Amino acid sequence: MSEILIEGRNLTKEFTAGRKKKVHAVTDVSLQILQGETLGLVGESGCGKSTLGRLLIRLLKPDSGRLLVHGEDVTDLSDKEFGKYRRQLQLIFQDPYASLDPRLCVRDLIAEPLKTWHVCRTKEELTQRVLEKMEEVGVPGEYLYRYPHQFSGGQRQRIGIARALAAQPELIVCDEPVSALDVPVQNQILNLLNQLQESKGLTYLFISHDLSVVRHISDRVCVMFLGTICEIGKTQEVFQNPMHPYTRFLMNAILPPDPHRRNDQAELLSGEIPSAVNPPSGCRFHTRCPYADERCRREMPALQDAGDGHQAACHHTMN
Repeated sequence: MSEILIEGRNLTKEFTAGRKKKVHAVTDVSLQILQGETLGLVGESGCGKSTLGRLLIRLLKPDSGRLLVHGEDVTDLSDKEFGKYRRQLQLIFQDPYASLDPRLCVRDLIAEPLKTWHVCRTKEELTQRVLEKMEEVGVPGEYLYRYPHQFSGGQRQRIGIARALAAQPELIVCDEPVSALDVPVQNQILNLLNQLQESKGLTYLFISHDLSVVRHISDRVCVMFLGTICEIGKTQEVFQNPMHPYTRFLMNAILPPDPHRRNDQAELLSGEIPSAVNPPSGCRFHTRCPYADERCRREMPALQDAGDGHQAACHHTMN
């Protein structure tokens, strides 16, 4: 059994949206990330994936709930006290065009975390360390003093990965790191992430709405809907035996590579996503679920284990 690296317990986060309105971004979510694994986090846009990722590395503080790193409760630590954990928890952003400061060259972009954590003693050592990180992610050393606008999207994302690696983290939250890239470049970045994980023993929380990408890279998959977790389990088990109706609808929406093998009889999800400002009572999915009954409308289902760590939050699936 792998050690638990990060654990969130009953995390809740709301944001103010105008006068007397709140967006219920994450509601009572409990989640564990194991050392050395890749946990895929999927769901429709606006379901709270990115917010949950930022809560788990404390870029956002929860309104309620607890956050544990290696079993130590870090929820109420001051920013200074949390500093020793900050280096272990890094983030790769979705947009390689917006995540890099256009005023800084590659050397200075990658050197920033090295300076923050006082990793190097001299400028020469700092430059050498930056060159090592560039080599690890496949960016030629002769580009050391180039600026972000001089690179392609894939090259910029490699620079973003090098920047995250510079702090020598244990966990990297990958927030849709390939969604803004062309498909061939996506494959290159995914292969790079796999190689880095194997060589450095990294742990990933991989956030995406692309199920094919998640299936390719993840050891376990967590499915979210409107701020709550619907289902979680080993990747193969969740894809072959989805237990929650929402997960089944997501699987039905995947288009096969061969259009002649498309299942036109597959049931697709209808209706609109409920508002996160005024979420439904009971199960958040009941307004779109064809199996919903009065209990679903009244009572929020808890995650229940069906064996081997496969859990689903549905009144009907488990009965």
